[in-house]
Amino acid sequence: MHNFKSIATAAAIAGSLAATGVASADETLDAVKGNGSIQCGVSQGLPGFSNPDDEGNWTGIDVDFCRAMAAAVFGDPEAVKFTPLSAKVRFTALTSGEIDVLARNTTWTMSRDSDFGEFVGVNYYDGQGFMVPKSLGVASATELSGAAVCTNTGTTTELNVADYFRAQGMDYTVVAFEKADEVVAAYDAGRCDVYTTDRSGLAAQRTKLSAPDDHMVLPEIISKEPLGPLVRHGDAQWGDIARWTLNCMINAEEMGVSSENVEDMKGSDDPGIQRLLGVDGDLGSKIGLDNGFCANIVAAVGNYAESYNRNVGPDTPLQLDRGLNALWSDGGVLYAAPMR
Repeated sequence: MHNFKSIATAAAIAGSLAATGVASADETLDAVKGNGSIQCGVSQGLPGFSNPDDEGNWTGIDVDFCRAMAAAVFGDPEAVKFTPLSAKVRFTALTSGEIDVLARNTTWTMSRDSDFGEFVGVNYYDGQGFMVPKSLGVASATELSGAAVCTNTGTTTELNVADYFRAQGMDYTVVAFEKADEVVAAYDAGRCDVYTTDRSGLAAQRTKLSAPDDHMVLPEIISKEPLGPLVRHGDAQWGDIARWTLNCMINAEEMGVSSENVEDMKGSDDPGIQRLLGVDGDLGSKIGLDNGFCANIVAAVGNYAESYNRNVGPDTPLQLDRGLNALWSDGGVLYAAPMR
């Protein structure tokens, strides 16, 4: 017996996708190639993750991921356009087809994974914290009862802070804004006592304050915030391209392949390195790319460690140690599926 209801539903979905211009299964790569670039959704300006300079040149870990995807698809890390998005509208931009990938320091949660898109991995392991003026005279988040707390709308941050204060039996007032710079400005102006977001975000936004040294991050970490890029549901090939872009960068670090030695490493006798760089095997062709896609990524953007150290590491204004973001073999949790 034919399942006419299922057939009709599938047809309706296909028609809806065609009407909105959103690529259906396995069409995103062709659409991207037709456009000549990848449209990447990023933040409106978060140092270390996605931040434009005065001339509109973007840098950051998330920006590097988007450039790595462009290197994988086009062999050119510059074949990408950046769309700055607020936390409130970022998922709409993805599901509507305005962008091809969202790389915007976004926390991977079950509801987001089911409702808005497919997370392809974690490019930064984080946790939510609190920043306060030193003049407030507190040493712990447990002392924040009655505080006014600044944060962003449309984020897990709002939900986490509500859970934390309720669990601690403390009252608080939320002062929320859509744009991150509005939150920073309000906190800097003294409109709230506390600024809460991911600890990496606190380190980044602290650099924008008028007197950064007058503020401190409290020791408590109140949540798990695995940050990572995501793509729309329904296109397995495009999801694989994004996933293996990230895995390439992590595996390259583990294998000691960097932007400085990638050409020499193509001559390695190590079978794993040969597969990684496309010297042996056909891994790239399995996802619609050149077999040397990972070599192109590393040559253009570097491995994960290079991106981390360049954007958020100890020698940057954010001064973030690797911590959880160290390789699993170095005491962290960073672990990529093998390329074989």
